[in-house]
Amino acid sequence: MMDHIPIDYPTLRVIWWLLLGILLIGYAIMDGFDLGVGALLPFVARNDSERRVVINTIGPVWEGNQVWLVLGGGAIFAAWPPLYAVSFSGFYLAMILILLALILRPVGFKFRGKVENRAWREIWDWCLFIGGFVPAVVLGVAVGNVLLGAPFAIDDNMRPSYNGNFFQLLSPFAVLCGLVSLCMLVTHGAAMLNMKTEGPVAARSRLYGRYAALGTVVLFALAGLWVAFALKGYTVTSTQDMAGPSNVHFKQVTTETGAWIGNYGRHPWMIVAPVLGFLGSLASFVLLSGRRSVLAFLCSAVAILGVISTAGLSLFPFLLPSSIDPQASLTVWDASSSHTTLWIMLLATCFFLPIILLYTAFVYRVMRGTVTADSLGRNPNAY
Repeated sequence: MMDHIPIDYPTLRVIWWLLLGILLIGYAIMDGFDLGVGALLPFVARNDSERRVVINTIGPVWEGNQVWLVLGGGAIFAAWPPLYAVSFSGFYLAMILILLALILRPVGFKFRGKVENRAWREIWDWCLFIGGFVPAVVLGVAVGNVLLGAPFAIDDNMRPSYNGNFFQLLSPFAVLCGLVSLCMLVTHGAAMLNMKTEGPVAARSRLYGRYAALGTVVLFALAGLWVAFALKGYTVTSTQDMAGPSNVHFKQVTTETGAWIGNYGRHPWMIVAPVLGFLGSLASFVLLSGRRSVLAFLCSAVAILGVISTAGLSLFPFLLPSSIDPQASLTVWDASSSHTTLWIMLLATCFFLPIILLYTAFVYRVMRGTVTADSLGRNPNAY
């Protein structure tokens, strides 16, 4: 069957690296504003009516947005099995923490309005805050640990073993990356609230969104300087067969400070990614100040695209480096599924992904418009 596949193995591997990036960026943009709105809830809404308005800006769409997380996890499982095996076992506690926080979101939506009691509703409001704040931080911490390298090894039989613990994930650089993620998604959430609400809620959203946008710029710059001048990166020093079998032992890897910025010297066009990260955040700050809600939201999405792309392009061709055995590091060329599997998955993706995009666009068109206390009073299905 491989003789009839019109795309060669190395190209399919790169395509699936790009698709993985698209799915992760899609999740950060689509569900990122849900997380940002949740993290902002206790601060932009001062009474029950305002908090209902904030909750109902994301209430009708958060489930559909979370599809992107499922797609990303599925892509890792099917296209990059060794990456799935190492990351989902090694980062198990961190992922459980994210899942527990995400579980609080639907529970909070459903239970909050069941009892007309201030204390009851405040408890669930803080649960919704946790459901936004914790995943926003932990996802950034995970990216930081990918850049640092994870403490895993792979034996001669391709069996992975992880030699770290949860608290080792909370290094200063990883926490910095977590704060970048939090500020980035809070900016995105604030832009969404500015677009979907009116009055005091929108005004407070603009204020917090501007602070978060500036925080994104400053923290992203600090992370970049850390990567360039203090962080050890990884480089493949041997010739790697791009069409070879998925076996990590067929390469040699070294580490050196500043290696993660090497791709930008070899491929200068990649500088577009960090530029988008900075310009998108600065534009969001300016547009939120000028109350240009739609453009502010689009620019915050551009910032997310730039920041995540910067990490992905810096790592290429690595998917997950190993801090204790650099040779065991997983790359695009030695951690993929078979040629046939990648091809069949690509055909399925070309069919189903446009359907997902179409129904997502339809839902957002139906749900367009601002959310107000009056509109909630006319909607019996509102939270």
